[in-house]
Amino acid sequence: MNRLISLRKTALTVATLAAFGAAATAHAQIKVGVSISTTGPAASLGIPEKNTVSLFPAEIAGQKVQYIVLDDASDATQAVKNARKLVSEDKVDLLIGSSITPTSLAMLEVAAETETPMITIAGAARIVEPMDAKRRWVFKTTQHDGQMAAAITQHMSNNGVKTMGFIGFSDAYGEGWWGEVEKVAPARKIKVVANERFARTDTSVTGQVLKMVSANPDAILIAGSGTPAALPQKALRERGYKGKIYQTHGVANSDFLRVCAADCEGTFLPAGPMLVVNQLPDTNPVKKSALTYVNKYNGAFKKESLSTFGGHAWDAAMLLQEAAKTAVPKAKPGNREFRAALRDSLEGIKNLPASHGIFNMSPTNHQGLDQRSQVMVRIEKGNWKY
Repeated sequence: MNRLISLRKTALTVATLAAFGAAATAHAQIKVGVSISTTGPAASLGIPEKNTVSLFPAEIAGQKVQYIVLDDASDATQAVKNARKLVSEDKVDLLIGSSITPTSLAMLEVAAETETPMITIAGAARIVEPMDAKRRWVFKTTQHDGQMAAAITQHMSNNGVKTMGFIGFSDAYGEGWWGEVEKVAPARKIKVVANERFARTDTSVTGQVLKMVSANPDAILIAGSGTPAALPQKALRERGYKGKIYQTHGVANSDFLRVCAADCEGTFLPAGPMLVVNQLPDTNPVKKSALTYVNKYNGAFKKESLSTFGGHAWDAAMLLQEAAKTAVPKAKPGNREFRAALRDSLEGIKNLPASHGIFNMSPTNHQGLDQRSQVMVRIEKGNWKY
């Protein structure tokens, strides 16, 4: 009888250890929470980003990866709810998102509070600058608005622009761009003669455009993103404005071209190299890595849905893949130690080629892109022209 009890205890112990082992193995997978804008005003950004997430690697550094994707509807409040759910309920090791600046700034608070590394795919430099206790947990795959503002004003100066008008979103994206333009325009001896705002959900900008046309600047910069950025451009053309029009890299997708149509002919914008990758010379240092993403995306989805925004999401996966190589040997996924190791590894990434540039991170630079990450593009006959 005693021997039977002993055997049963041994069997129970083995079964218990096996169960614990299976649970530990299941929990050891890397969990990634993704909150992006697949509906709302920023949907034209979020949809190709969601498509791209389906192309992310299923295994990284010997660990299986689970991606949990939520829609924040282009709304900052929903982005916070998503981030809290992903961290507290789903126990993710990393956050990716969101598609636009206001929602990313909202998620930043959750990332810092819970000490969860986050990779944003939105545009404003203020998401990662200036570096502080909160921003040390956040990294960025998009070109800074400051980099792009410098490229735009340089192009303006080279093309004889002396006066400019500015109309931007009435949120963090527009204000971020205005802050950068305000810095660099005087250095190019360009005077801002009109400064207006509009909301992403507006259906008319007649008042703002009339003021712009009345000021008659040599060029106008529209600081918007996605299809809502077409509204002031169409209104400017309807009112007979003949000067140069610039857009930001926030419009680099086919939906914007479709909505803006002929009114966007001749528009200039800075963009990531992947937008015109097939037009780049073979000597371009980003061409090979950009083509890797473009070919993979086009093999799975309609080519017209390809956009630079999907590329930003792809680059987030590339950063995760690289960081995991050094983080996984230090700690197992699913705990604070791994999140801290992953943050440290992201900060140490050097010379990583991706779809939009080559990343070199540091403790004071959580974006890591230089001028190799941008080219100037012109819209000609409904297409992007390098």
